[in-house]
Amino acid sequence: MALKFCSLSSGSSGNCYLVGSDSTYILIDAGISAKKITDGLAELNLLPEDISGILITHEHSDHIKGIDVLSKKYSLPVFANEKTAAEMKSLCKQWDSMNINIFTSGRPFHIGDLKIKAFPVSHDAADTVGFSVINGKSKLCTATDTGCITDEILEEMYPADLIILEANHDEDILKMGRYPWFLKQRILSDCGHLSNSAAGEVIAKIIKTGSGPKRFLLAHLSRENNFPEMACQTILNILESYDIFPGDRFEMDLLRRDEISGVYLL
Repeated sequence: MALKFCSLSSGSSGNCYLVGSDSTYILIDAGISAKKITDGLAELNLLPEDISGILITHEHSDHIKGIDVLSKKYSLPVFANEKTAAEMKSLCKQWDSMNINIFTSGRPFHIGDLKIKAFPVSHDAADTVGFSVINGKSKLCTATDTGCITDEILEEMYPADLIILEANHDEDILKMGRYPWFLKQRILSDCGHLSNSAAGEVIAKIIKTGSGPKRFLLAHLSRENNFPEMACQTILNILESYDIFPGDRFEMDLLRRDEISGVYLL
């Protein structure tokens, strides 16, 4: 196998993904406690010392919550772009002792045998990115915490075998919910989070390109403004309107907040 993927947690309360090859493992974000991360790795027969680096998408707490303890206890290398690193400096108590590595979006770099490329997404943080990870002929792409999907993001997704895509909220639930209006506006904006229906349109566009079969994992669901069943059904309804059906040109699954996912092999 060229790549494997497992979600340790995915949702508005914390995010952490494991990506690996036969010889290299990395984490994308560490937005849950270090204990939950180490417990999750143990379920996969891995130790924190097996991790070659932690990639950071952006500095919000649901993506960096476990960084301080992981860095202090295991000295794991942390990879972030310059603007994100500058914001993390004031948020991470262990910053001065961290092994920080700065990458530039759009410029590929390697960790072990994994080729990694960060690309900009649209979110209200310093410089939020998604990641493409390639090993051999296998490619996965993560795009969460983005209020819209740009042409640049689509270009990264089209050749990917596995796409981890945000389906954060149902717009009607969000609009009628208890959040204050300013927060609703933030989430609904192009610098907020992707809705179920927007995710469905993106998936339809990718499938219609005809660039090979795809597997999609719905990620970063809101605890307050979404339900797993609603996210899946909304997207399936949109795909059906384009005459696209499961098992035809795609497979779709959902990553849950408080559960370790299965291991997806590419």
